[in-house]
Amino acid sequence: MTPDWSGLDRELEHWQTGGLTLPLWWRDDDAMSHSTELERLTELSADLDLPVHLAVIPHGVTPDLGRFVADHPQLIPVVHGWAHQNHAPAGEKKAEFGAHRPLEELLDDAERGLTALQEMFGTGLRPMFVPPWNRISPEMLTWLAGAGFTAVSTFTPRKSAKPASGLLRVNTHLDPINWKGARSLVPPEQLINQVACQLRDRRLGDADNAEPYGLLTHHLVHDEAVWGFTAALARRLLDGPAEAWIYDERMS
Repeated sequence: MTPDWSGLDRELEHWQTGGLTLPLWWRDDDAMSHSTELERLTELSADLDLPVHLAVIPHGVTPDLGRFVADHPQLIPVVHGWAHQNHAPAGEKKAEFGAHRPLEELLDDAERGLTALQEMFGTGLRPMFVPPWNRISPEMLTWLAGAGFTAVSTFTPRKSAKPASGLLRVNTHLDPINWKGARSLVPPEQLINQVACQLRDRRLGDADNAEPYGLLTHHLVHDEAVWGFTAALARRLLDGPAEAWIYDERMS
């Protein structure tokens, strides 16, 4: 059954009428090596002309990923924590960089991740920190810039553009995967309504439209429904008011 896009289409018409622009970015998490799924992600990125910020897990990353990224400049590597290891106590939400460990340990792991990926990707790496499970100790934010990072990215609309000196926050806003269910696509109508409401809030000034609107994907676990919806949504936005956004550390 074809999803009903009419609600989002009406919202996009408001944007076009108002001459508004939507900065759009794409973050894909959990990359570690070259795979057929990564090839598919890369092909879709090229088809859409929308670069992908590839959140790479430093601990265990394989050299073939470095070679593949070097050959495909639309893949923009960023730092996805250290080992994607949960340190939260039983019963709490998963986190690698939550307030469950001493700050020194958190910063040491973040710096190790940055150093390892700089060695692999060189100047192609953007010093953006993406904490696994999108959770990070607020105390750590104050020190990330000193550890060499210029941006941090989690999930949901940001409360401030600069959570700490020298640090830009650029979050993601839509995740199409039903993680608590069958790990397939969230019902499309629900996702379409979510995007329409988020864009309306931006248009009316109830949300920060200076923050790029972020699509969050996980290429290794996509089924056909997730691939198809992600492509259809991105095309719709790019055919309307959206313009592709790429992180440049000079923005911080």
